[in-house]
Amino acid sequence: MKIVLAYSGGLDTSVLVHWFAKEQNAEVITYCADVGQEEELDGLEEKALATGASAHRTVDLVDEFASDFIFPMVRAEAVYESQYLLGTSIARPLIAKAQIDIAREFGADTVAHGATGKGNDQCRFELAFAALAPEIKIIAPWRDAEFREQFPGRTEMIEYCSQNGIDVEASASKPYSMDRNLWHISYEAGILEDPWFDPTTPDNKGMFKLSADPADAPDDPEYLELEFERGDCVAVNGETLKPADLVRRLNSLGGKHGIGRIDLVENRFVGMKSRGIYETPGGSILLHAHRQLETLTMDRELMNLRDSLVPRYGQMVYNGFWYAPEREALQALVDKSQETVSGTIRLKLFKGNLMTVGRKSSFSLYDEGIASMEKADSDYRPEDAGGFIRLNAIRLRERNRKQGYRGS
Repeated sequence: MKIVLAYSGGLDTSVLVHWFAKEQNAEVITYCADVGQEEELDGLEEKALATGASAHRTVDLVDEFASDFIFPMVRAEAVYESQYLLGTSIARPLIAKAQIDIAREFGADTVAHGATGKGNDQCRFELAFAALAPEIKIIAPWRDAEFREQFPGRTEMIEYCSQNGIDVEASASKPYSMDRNLWHISYEAGILEDPWFDPTTPDNKGMFKLSADPADAPDDPEYLELEFERGDCVAVNGETLKPADLVRRLNSLGGKHGIGRIDLVENRFVGMKSRGIYETPGGSILLHAHRQLETLTMDRELMNLRDSLVPRYGQMVYNGFWYAPEREALQALVDKSQETVSGTIRLKLFKGNLMTVGRKSSFSLYDEGIASMEKADSDYRPEDAGGFIRLNAIRLRERNRKQGYRGS
């Protein structure tokens, strides 16, 4: 059996390489998608080969991740359950697509992943595999009874690595799972499963990697200008940047000021609630600025329509339906809505806070003459408001007259 395993070098996939190769007698080709894990990729090939892989591929997907996955999602203002910025979710369809390419390169008919049987990633990977390569065989060890009997939890996996000389970052002192990419870092499982556990105390706050504690952030605010074209941010403080570099720049600036920490309990696709902690400094800045520009340039009814579909879009990404026809159709509507979302937003960053302090656009729908409370000539005539209100009040009057007011 020849397997292409999605490999991160973390606890789960390190165990899987050894388990497949040494205990299942399979040929294992490890594959890592570089989606912005930074130093986590150091020494990955050597580690995979030492653990039992016959070959390894690390594929640089950072630019594609930013331009073809992150930026379309930002244009949609996509957030899951009003809080989660979809950092892990949006990377999975790209990782799965490249994994199929590696399987075809090596002539493998099987792919495997280390997603748990209780998590969302198993759905995201396998729905993508089904959409892109319905003939491929899939192995999900966490749904295998033999595997679960040997590894009922992270404690046993850590011990297995220790016994077999497999170096992993997870340990008794860091018993939680971490997933990093260009867009964010997520932390879950282990000690974080207690929703009362506070990771921000002096003893625990060393967990965070992308952002400063807001209390420790600089005492002086920093101003930032973001330029957008058709819904995509193209420049920071006047410097034009490609999408991946732009996200990196915003991660650095936002992280310095303690921006982008989110601690939430979310509803997993498979049914249970899960506590997760996320650092998304650049994403928090980008989504905030994008929304502020939309308020200036986007027609009210168009915004209402797009916003009514945002929860569904976020749910599609979260659940793993990136390659589904409904997501593609909705993306077309979103992209049409962005044709005039061009301009500049000025922000102030200060101790975890994002404040909008300026906005301008050649497509601005804001008319000071109409909006001003001072005397000004415009198409708006205050006397017209009386008729407008009377027309909107007709149904309320008739309800009271014919049925009586039934409110509390």
